Amino acid sequence: MTPSLESARVDSNALRRVLVPLALAQFICSFAGSNMNVMINDISQDLDTTVHGVQIAITIFLLVMAALMIPGGKLTDRYGRKRCLTAGLAVYGVGAVLSALAPGLPVLILGNSIFEGVGTALLIPPVYILATMLFTGVTARARAFGAINGMAGIGAATGPLIGGLITTTLSWRVAFLFQALVIVVIFVLSRRYVRDPRPPDPARPFDVRGAVLSSAGLVLVVSGVLAADNNLWLMLGLLVAGALTLVWFLHSVRAKERAGAEPLLSTALFRSRTSNLGLVTQNVQWLVLMGISFVVSAYLQVVRGYNAIETGLILTAATVGVLLASLLAERLAKRHAQRTLVLTGFAVTISGIALFLALLAVSPQVWTFLPGLFLIGLGIGAMLTPSVNVVQSSFPDALQGEISGLSRSVSNLGSSLGAAIAGTILVAGLTRTPERSYALAMVVLAVIALGGMVAAAFLPRTTPSPVR
Repeated sequence: MTPSLESARVDSNALRRVLVPLALAQFICSFAGSNMNVMINDISQDLDTTVHGVQIAITIFLLVMAALMIPGGKLTDRYGRKRCLTAGLAVYGVGAVLSALAPGLPVLILGNSIFEGVGTALLIPPVYILATMLFTGVTARARAFGAINGMAGIGAATGPLIGGLITTTLSWRVAFLFQALVIVVIFVLSRRYVRDPRPPDPARPFDVRGAVLSSAGLVLVVSGVLAADNNLWLMLGLLVAGALTLVWFLHSVRAKERAGAEPLLSTALFRSRTSNLGLVTQNVQWLVLMGISFVVSAYLQVVRGYNAIETGLILTAATVGVLLASLLAERLAKRHAQRTLVLTGFAVTISGIALFLALLAVSPQVWTFLPGLFLIGLGIGAMLTPSVNVVQSSFPDALQGEISGLSRSVSNLGSSLGAAIAGTILVAGLTRTPERSYALAMVVLAVIALGGMVAAAFLPRTTPSPVR
């Protein structure tokens, strides 16, 4: 074997090892975002609080994570990608242990909502930045993002199953200890295998005012989305306030750039038509995924009377689809354009929703759920990787911190929108019977997916050069 071939093999093996902690980090954060839903009753009874109190803890977690994702991405430029990843893991791990030991709701909110929310915002942007910087070229990045996004989808889909299994057989506290254990594994692997390809710049300025404005705007927007199923006027007020705050933030960004200062987000991020369309498809993908997960989970438990474990097992059909598509991401990227994969993914997802509803109308048997859910998972899994690839590859290394934070914020907003839209339809009483509300929610999600497909149709057929 020649030295060059041996070196290439070593580099390839090293990159594969890097993917393990990065993918696991995305898995545990997605897992945390969905597994709490099946533990609400157990936690409320054990901590002598109300279901509403536990839901507040979940809401605060979403708010903290959404608010700090953009500043978290920017901090990687100043303190380094690996250092921020390590710090995020440490903060998250402390939060998981605090949650497991919580004697009451306030400590649970501190551990789960604050510490885990801050930890997620610190560790997720470095995951995507490091993958973009270490893996070059569309095919190599497809392999990396396929593994990472596959674990994201698996984490979100298996959260209810694993959380329900642990809660039913052991305790909800053990579910948080499981998270802490995974964090320890990631910490050890990242210390050993992950390297930062570019040194940090401690002298790089940080836009504190921009961070405050962007965080406040996102908190208001996400709060408005989450209030959709409770009070429409409150929702409207929060959304308007959030939009005005974000406009103020953009005005601040332009003022800083005109003055020659570095803002939290460069306006160059919004000059790429390809990236903007990619962000739209990312938002819609996570909206549809989390919306369908919410609707199907609620239907199985409320209408069919299944428990958390049975519900999680049925949803595994979607998990298998996501995993299969993720495993094929590199091979698909070699053979097809990113635009083709995103379009096909939306088409398969919409077909899956149609098949799900058609089979459910024909027979009440459990097997009727599985083909549609599998197609939905396959379609979403097929397009998660190319959408991220399109966005991240549109910018050079110098802008990776900013675009990674923005990309994750857009995806998290999509997740929040999915649950809020689905929840609003289910409680609004728009149909003659409550059961039909579930079908209506699925139809609305299919229409939204169709909108994402239209946006994907305008993506370029070839991946453009990064914006400078």
